[in-house]
Amino acid sequence: MKDCHAGLDPASTVESSARRWTPGRARGDRLLLLLVGAALCVAASAQPDATRQRELVRMVRQDCGSCHGMHLTGGLGPALTAARLGDWPLEALEATIRNGRPGTPMPGWAPMLSAEEARWIARQLQLGFPQEAR
Repeated sequence: MKDCHAGLDPASTVESSARRWTPGRARGDRLLLLLVGAALCVAASAQPDATRQRELVRMVRQDCGSCHGMHLTGGLGPALTAARLGDWPLEALEATIRNGRPGTPMPGWAPMLSAEEARWIARQLQLGFPQEAR
């Protein structure tokens, strides 16, 4: 059996690793992590603008309400209230909105909604969906 460490000098391995690290590289690594983190925060907080939010509220109240009840308290489909959905994983609600529920009348809305819009709707449902502006 061949020894995979044969011929290696542990001191030289540590030294060569240490030579690769420099303060400038460390600053660059920190900057890269900061930029990636900032991009993720922006992506996570992306919301539809106020006009689109009003359109989405109307769509949910009208289109979803035709099955889930005009007050979203249930009908052909189950209630979409904060009390029922508040503890559901946000990702599961978003996936149901975008992909529907196979074997049920629940259609997928992905052709009409972006992922961010579906996430916004899911979050609003968990909080208690807003009333349509008059």
